[in-house]
Amino acid sequence: MTFVKICGNRTPADVLAAAEAGADFVGMVFAKSSRQVDPDEAYAMVRALGGPLSGHEFLMPPPSQPHVREVVSEWFRHGSRVLETYLEAKRPLTVGIFADQPIEEVNEIAEEVGLDLVQLSGDETWEDCLLVTKQVIQVMHVSPLDSPSDPMTLVQPGFALALMMDTAHGPYRGGTGHIFDWEVAREVASRVPMLLAGGLNPENVGEAIRTVHPWAVDVSSGTETDGRKDYDRVRAFIRAVREADAR
Repeated sequence: MTFVKICGNRTPADVLAAAEAGADFVGMVFAKSSRQVDPDEAYAMVRALGGPLSGHEFLMPPPSQPHVREVVSEWFRHGSRVLETYLEAKRPLTVGIFADQPIEEVNEIAEEVGLDLVQLSGDETWEDCLLVTKQVIQVMHVSPLDSPSDPMTLVQPGFALALMMDTAHGPYRGGTGHIFDWEVAREVASRVPMLLAGGLNPENVGEAIRTVHPWAVDVSSGTETDGRKDYDRVRAFIRAVREADAR
């Protein structure tokens, strides 16, 4: 099963529609963006879904063994098991998207809003992930000039719980509607569970899944019309994912 993250939500109606359609994660953007929300708006979205993960009881998987923190493939497989355990307790999980913001600000917003996860989408270092009070999805941006040659050299274990690959397009960090070379993503997905983002939409996500075999897919602009969430496209995106899984 390929997990689905619907990002760029701005209202309680947005996250409720995503949840009803079967989303596993819903994202809300706190970085500078046309989709940026403030903590009050995000708080309302989290409460519309019933509150944060911290209010649920669940059994965590065994902690990782010391050697796991040193092996990239084993570390991210451990991370995917942790996230799947979270999803058994609460679905969808809420993800706050930040980029190049002070870690103190990230933590303050995450606690105030009640976010389940934090996504770092700027130029944050792997070490920065350890300063965040929530589990972290770290984004690796891929430009059109990047080749498929060993992108894993940029990935470090023991810091972020999950890895996302997204498009670097000019000055923008995600939500651009542009794809990158899926061969780069396939090389990474063959070795670790990863989230694929960048230009996905209901029309191409099936091909992306068949090509890359990601652990999860992430969409923002691909489920919008005129800059707002289009619930028909949200449903169509998730339906296309499930159809690809069934093949």
